[in-house]
Order: sequence, then C-alpha cells, then structure tokens
Amino acid sequence: MAEEHKSPPTSYPKHKINILLLEKISQRAVDYFVREGYNVETAHLLSPQELAERLPTTHVIGVRSKTKLTKDILSKYAKKLLCIGCFCIGTDQTDLECASSLGIPVFNSPFANTRSVAELVISQIIALSRKLGDQNKWMHAGQWKKTAAQCYEVRGKTLGIIGYGHVGSQLSVLAESMGLRVIFYDIIPKLPLGNAKAVNSMDDVLERADFVSLHVPYTKVTHGFIDEEQILKMKKGAYLLNAARGKCVNIEMVAKYLKNGYLGGAYFDVYPKEPTNDTLPLCNCPNTILTPHIGGSTQEAQSAIGIDVASKIVAYINEGATIASVNFPSVSLEPNEKVHRILHVHRNVPGVLRKINEILGDFNVASQVLKTQGGIGNVPGVLRKINEILGDFNVASQVLKTQGGIGYLLVEVDANPKFSNDVKQKMKELDATIRVRVLYSPGAL
Repeated sequence: MAEEHKSPPTSYPKHKINILLLEKISQRAVDYFVREGYNVETAHLLSPQELAERLPTTHVIGVRSKTKLTKDILSKYAKKLLCIGCFCIGTDQTDLECASSLGIPVFNSPFANTRSVAELVISQIIALSRKLGDQNKWMHAGQWKKTAAQCYEVRGKTLGIIGYGHVGSQLSVLAESMGLRVIFYDIIPKLPLGNAKAVNSMDDVLERADFVSLHVPYTKVTHGFIDEEQILKMKKGAYLLNAARGKCVNIEMVAKYLKNGYLGGAYFDVYPKEPTNDTLPLCNCPNTILTPHIGGSTQEAQSAIGIDVASKIVAYINEGATIASVNFPSVSLEPNEKVHRILHVHRNVPGVLRKINEILGDFNVASQVLKTQGGIGNVPGVLRKINEILGDFNVASQVLKTQGGIGYLLVEVDANPKFSNDVKQKMKELDATIRVRVLYSPGAL
C-alpha cells in the first residue's frame, strides 16, 4: 500500500525567519518570538546605512519612534520583509502607504501604554499648577523662593481634552477622581466616561478650560492645529499640555505666549523634531516642563506593548491574520490544521477581481466574503483569475477584503503541497499580484 504523503510542519522553517528588534524593545517580546521558534536579533539604534545593510535579510522588523522606515528604505531594501511592528502608539516613523504598496502590514499598540501616559499628564497638571518645575530648578540653584503667588489646587478647575481616545478618556477618569471638571472634543462622537461632557468644537475647549491637554494622532488635519490663533482663544493664565504628537503644535508661538505671561505654563513630552537640543524654543520659558518623549516609558507599558505587538506579528506570520493592522485590510480565519492557506496581496487595478473569480470558478467554495471600502473592491478581473487558478482544487474557505488601494485574500485548499504550490505560482503570475505566501496547517502548529 502506498505511503500516505505528509506535508512538512511548516511551509518555511520558523528558525529561518529573521526578526530584528531595535530601540530596546521589551525582553518579553524577544522571549515571545524565541518561544515561537524564530531567529531573533536585537540592536539599539541603526544608522540609515546600517539599516540598509540589515533589512534585505530581515523578515520582521520591530521599531519604536526613533527608527525611520522611509519610502526610500522600504522600497530599496525590504525585499524579504513580511511585516513591521511599531512597538508604540504612533506609526508616523513608518511610511504606511509605501509599506502597504509592498504588501507589508504594519502593527502597533494603540492602548497598551494608555495608563502610563495618562498618569504622567495628571502629574504634570499638578506640577504646573504649583510651578514645581521652576521651584525644582531654583532649589538646585540654591535659591529659596517660597511663594503662593499663581499657585493653585486643581480641584474645581476645568480640564479640556482634545482627542477622547484611549489616553484622553483614561485621563478623563483620573482627572475626575481628583476633583477636576472635564470637557472634551473629538471629531468622532465618543461616549463620555463619568461626568465628562462633550462640547461642540475645539474652540469650546480652548475658551473654557484651565488646562488644555492634547491627545490626537498626527494627520494632515492636526498638523500645526495649535497655533497663535488657538492660543489666543485660551483663557489668560491657562496651561497647555502636549503628550500627543510634536508637529501638532507651533512651539514658537507657545514660547512667545509663555514669555509674555499670557499662558500660565506648559508641559511638552513631544516635539516637531526629536531628539531636541538647547536651541528648542521652549527651553528656559517660565513654568515650562519638558520631558524627552517618555509618555509610554514605564516598565509596565513597555512589557504590555511588547506582548501586544509581538502577538499580532505572530498571528500574521503563522495564520495570515491582519486584525489591528494600521495599513492593511483586516482579515482572519480560524486556525486549521487540515488545510493549506494561501495569502494573496494584490493592487487595486481594473480587472483584478474578475481574474480572481476565474481562478476560483471551478472550485467547491465553502464560504466567500467580499467587502469593499472607499471605492475599493469594485474593480473587475482579479477574482475571476484567481477562481480560474483554484478551479481544480477543493477550496475550504475564502476571505477577501480591500482597503486603501490593495486587496488581501485568504484562500484555504486541500493540504497538498503540489496543489498549493501550483496555485501560488499561478497567482504570482497575475499582473496585479504584490505578494503570495502559502501556510501549512495555519495557526495550528
């Protein structure tokens, strides 16, 4: 009797998948990847030249805020890169559009450091209201300047939060527990927590708040959106806090109104260009506290971020799941040890969906999901061609989603290496194909 063919445990050996983690990413992330069987290397910071030398042999790169994954770097050197992990909240250090065009999903951790940032901001609200930054500086200089002038309790004051997301809403809860009244504005309607009250516009926050705290992402809309006009809408003597993104605020204008006494004080943890030096306009402004982007720099936050991003990366490598990716269609299927899963990334060009349908046309498809978004997914051609390719195979399930100019398809076929490799090769030959990958027993190993 002929021996039954057995597939190898993985379509590509795990120990040959190279993961490069930069900027002192948490050891918990390192350990997580090692337990999964990957080859893990760590480094602190790499120069652009060093990054260009290392990236061509790297399958996964993990960064924080200092490493810049630009269009030039990615397009020239990310030939083997499967995905990118941003072990932080922000992703503006990475060219997301370029990454998606290359078929590279990007994962971040939008909430794991929420508590750390919120606690830091609360501490700075109290510090500003008591001029602790200046008092500390004076004491170190041997100057005893005990005074109650322009020093206040925070109880009963109004905190205005611009951006009521993970950090903003957590800050809201902490502030209320200290007796602050909380108002907030967000471009997306949000459920107020506790007694916080939503207001109709950002101007309402600026005009009514004693403390204004920013918690917004960096976008075209938020670029420089706190400028001289907005500062002059704030109460005289109010305080401005920015632990969001540096390019959201014109710091030259903030420095001007701190020095002339219009603003009562300011706290900044982020800056338009980092790292900073002594030419920073905010240096030596009165009642101004500056920290070097430490909002999420606690052991608890870094540990949580490490596990959060690492688990998303592993789910993508092992299963093809892109849940919570910031630049990719959100797709997943349940682990399945009895199939081969084909991952197909394609460009949104005329003819793609029709071609995929042709490839799949002669198959027994157990399930199929197609979603479109923002004008994406309604182009003929690709699906027909993929249906044609898959025509001679038993298709257990299929999921296709599109977003931002790319489509991402998961198809499961019989666990036969010849079948899955044939399908992979035919899909690679489609003009619109960006990347194709095959997983054996996805998520079950």
